[in-house]
Amino acid sequence: MNILLLAPFASLAALLFAAYLSYSVMKESEGSAEMVKIAEAIRHGARAYLKRQYAGVAIFFAVMFVVLLVFAYIGYLSYFVSFAFLTGGFFSALSGYIGMTIATNANARTAFAAKKSLNRSLKIAFSSGAVMGLAVVGLGMFHLSFWYYFLDWFYRFLPEAEKIQKITSAMLNFGMGASSMALFARVGGGIYTKAADVGADLVGKVEVGIPEDDPRNPAVIADNVGDNVGDVAGMGADLYESYIGSIVSTTALAVAAGLGIRGVAIPFVVAAVGVLASIIGTFFVKSGEDADQGVLLKALRKGTYVSSLLVVVVSYFLIRNILGVEYIGVFYAMLSGLIAGLLIGFFTEYFTSDTYSPTQKLSATANTGPATVIISGISLGMLSTALPVIIIGIAVLASFYLAGGAESFNMGLFGVGISAVGLLSTLGITLATDAYGPVADNAGGIAEMSHQESEVRERTDALDSLGNTTAATGKGFAIGSAALTALALIVAYKNEVELIAVSVRPDFQFSLSILNPNVLIGLFIGGMLAFIFAAFTMESVGKAAQEIVTEVRRQFKGSKGILDGTVEPDYARCVDICTRAAQREMILPSLMAIIAPILVGVLLGVNGVAGMLAGSTVTGFLLAVMMANSGGAWDNAKKYIEAGNHGGKGSDSHKAAVVGDTVGDPFKDTSGPSINILIKLLCMVSIVFASFVLQNSIF
Repeated sequence: MNILLLAPFASLAALLFAAYLSYSVMKESEGSAEMVKIAEAIRHGARAYLKRQYAGVAIFFAVMFVVLLVFAYIGYLSYFVSFAFLTGGFFSALSGYIGMTIATNANARTAFAAKKSLNRSLKIAFSSGAVMGLAVVGLGMFHLSFWYYFLDWFYRFLPEAEKIQKITSAMLNFGMGASSMALFARVGGGIYTKAADVGADLVGKVEVGIPEDDPRNPAVIADNVGDNVGDVAGMGADLYESYIGSIVSTTALAVAAGLGIRGVAIPFVVAAVGVLASIIGTFFVKSGEDADQGVLLKALRKGTYVSSLLVVVVSYFLIRNILGVEYIGVFYAMLSGLIAGLLIGFFTEYFTSDTYSPTQKLSATANTGPATVIISGISLGMLSTALPVIIIGIAVLASFYLAGGAESFNMGLFGVGISAVGLLSTLGITLATDAYGPVADNAGGIAEMSHQESEVRERTDALDSLGNTTAATGKGFAIGSAALTALALIVAYKNEVELIAVSVRPDFQFSLSILNPNVLIGLFIGGMLAFIFAAFTMESVGKAAQEIVTEVRRQFKGSKGILDGTVEPDYARCVDICTRAAQREMILPSLMAIIAPILVGVLLGVNGVAGMLAGSTVTGFLLAVMMANSGGAWDNAKKYIEAGNHGGKGSDSHKAAVVGDTVGDPFKDTSGPSINILIKLLCMVSIVFASFVLQNSIF
């Protein structure tokens, strides 16, 4: 119990340090009046979007709260689930809001700092990203610590073994609120940002021939707003959900493995150590004043590697002391997950960065037009799925047997869960390097729109290019964490159903053979859901982008002074179109993820649901990797050409690459990342409604 106090302490440390970093960023100057005006327009658009989104999502949460109360009244679940649903959604939304707020306040400050040096602007951008990362882990640890200690008090009169089972069983249901909020944030933000981006590129770059972030483009402010609501707020909510999901599922697996309170402490302690290590790692992200991009990338990696090393060293002694030397294999299971995360990030960078041959070869296909760019990009994405699957497979196998799976099946499953916690242990700094990217992107846009000297734009472009690399790595990390977390949740679902069945259906036994028709049908349905979900989100981006393209064309045609620079475009109109379209289009795919597990459960029973979860995890993981890496490669192939290769900006090759990038935009920033949340939300909903399905299924 004493060692568990490390969790709330780490939460407090993360939030206090995030507040300090926010203060240090806000002390910096935003620059000229023109830079301040542009930054305020971006802030206003981002706040307006989130205000409208949260108002709509609040209705959904109110309805679901009542539904969960009704199910609790009937006896299908605990009343605590209803209230934890609200707190999970609230903290998920709050983490995204904090990240977006600091990002929209850091963009102009990053651009202005670039007038002095590249390293100074990196420091501001990274500090704002660190606020996001530390807010996510700090709020996540606070949320879980609050509920753990509250439930520990509530069940204080029960015997220790029964009490800890009650606590972990209840907390396993607590991820649904965070998962639901994450899906709305990711889908809505992804639709917004890519509709604006695609619309701005197709008309501005391809049709009119003006540069990226040109102030004459009516969609340019909407594009910059989208970077924040999609890539910052959405990513924060996504990884917040993975973070708490991996911890609560592992605590439940610890009880099933017979480890009791000691086993429950392990995921909390490892996560807490990771929070403190991430804080320390931020101090190592620095370089000389005249650093080039390669040095800056090493500086970012240095912070991540230092944090990872600290987690490894400290966790070894803590796990050994808490569980005893006979359970030291649990440490190595945790280590396998941590290494898997680093490897997936590296190979994601290999397939998407223009410093490596895959993206360079992709850029060369632009010489023969957009069709070959698209064909080659899809091929690259499909090929890139091999290594992440092998890495995750090795991590699962290693964690299972290292934790003692050969002697105890449940210990092996606990090892798989702790490997997911290990992968996410350094989330504080890993997310910082990801959230830094949109800030750098916005800084480049502000530098362009405020007509800064070429040296400033060169530095912000270097930061932006570095941000593309870290963002691609971050997406790979998020996908890997989703796969391991989903696997842990599927196992926890099986254990939860068996626990419930003891009191409501003593005769029940799982039949998970693939020859069982219910399981087989569930596998197909789960695989289908990933594709249907991707289709919905892609179609949503297409519809919203069409509205933006039509509006931008209308403005260019209606006022010749826009291209002359004598008339300011109507930026607010494009912001409003994106906002309305994102809110409208996010409803169907989000509701599908919540309804599907209940419907499948009623029709096919818990065996069918288990099949659906397995099918969605396997297919969703592969599809997410393929889409994210294809999109990232298309984006960087375009930038590689813009750097002066294959004809440079304005050439036919460049126009072909822009077309490829517009296809890749919803791949990497809407559909791919949203699938991560889909596979985890399906698990969470299945766990919450397990008792209902067990007692009311047709089969």
